[in-house]
Amino acid sequence: MAVVIDGKEAAASVIAAVTEASASLEKEAGVKPGLAVVIVGDDPASHAYVNSKSKMAKQCGFNSIQHSLPEDTSQEKLEQLVAELNADPSIHGILVQLPLPKHLNAEPVILSVSPEKDVDGLHVVNAGKIATGDLETGLISCTPAGAMLLVNRIHGRDLSGLNAVVIGRSNLFGKPMGLLLLAANATVTMAHSKTKDLASVCSHADILVAAVGRPQMVKADWVKPGATVIDVGINRVAAPDKGEGKTRLVGDVAYAEAAEVAGAITPVPGGVGPMTIAMLMANTVIAAYRRAGKTAPRF
Repeated sequence: MAVVIDGKEAAASVIAAVTEASASLEKEAGVKPGLAVVIVGDDPASHAYVNSKSKMAKQCGFNSIQHSLPEDTSQEKLEQLVAELNADPSIHGILVQLPLPKHLNAEPVILSVSPEKDVDGLHVVNAGKIATGDLETGLISCTPAGAMLLVNRIHGRDLSGLNAVVIGRSNLFGKPMGLLLLAANATVTMAHSKTKDLASVCSHADILVAAVGRPQMVKADWVKPGATVIDVGINRVAAPDKGEGKTRLVGDVAYAEAAEVAGAITPVPGGVGPMTIAMLMANTVIAAYRRAGKTAPRF
């Protein structure tokens, strides 16, 4: 039976290290890390997510600012707010909660955030730094950074000699994840919906990362015996056993059967999910250290 990789426990250890680093920076340089979160409209799921980010930022000892804008906010108004936050020296991280209301174009908003304050790691400058192997001066997208930290817990930081397969090629996760694995010396295959004989490709992976958004697609016979399986999928499916109309969360991996074959596996929920907010906090403290001209901590 596979080792279950506990994302909650890993996230808690990152948060503890961030809190310590934040206190050190304030003590040594008089700088309190500042995180500004911008949310437009009143989507309840987005608000719940933003509130948990703000709460975590306060827990880490940050100056946490939240800007809640009305649904009908114009593109110009939103970009103007981002420009003001870019110019504010007390703010080290800016996060614009996605998705934005339909009348707004997210791309120019993401690109208007200063790359040094882009704690979501979505700016093309930060994406480009990962692509060129520069993991020291950019900010790494939170979910791949968190997934990578879980891989490191099993295999260490050097993945030389290991085959990794990433299913999914999104700009948000698949591509940066593949590049992070490559930077750690793994031999990486990027698989996707057009890959021929996907099951066979996956069965050669020592590290298998699933990020496709299809419930329980990855079956036990896709998994190499002893492989590390990182499941990034979050899918809500019907759960009639819980009662009429009830649902439950599942990943992209058929967990129960894959866990019989894998060496280590992340559960859903409680695997990669908790790492995302933890790495957002890590990016904010890294950005604050750099702004203060100090060597940033590693996580």
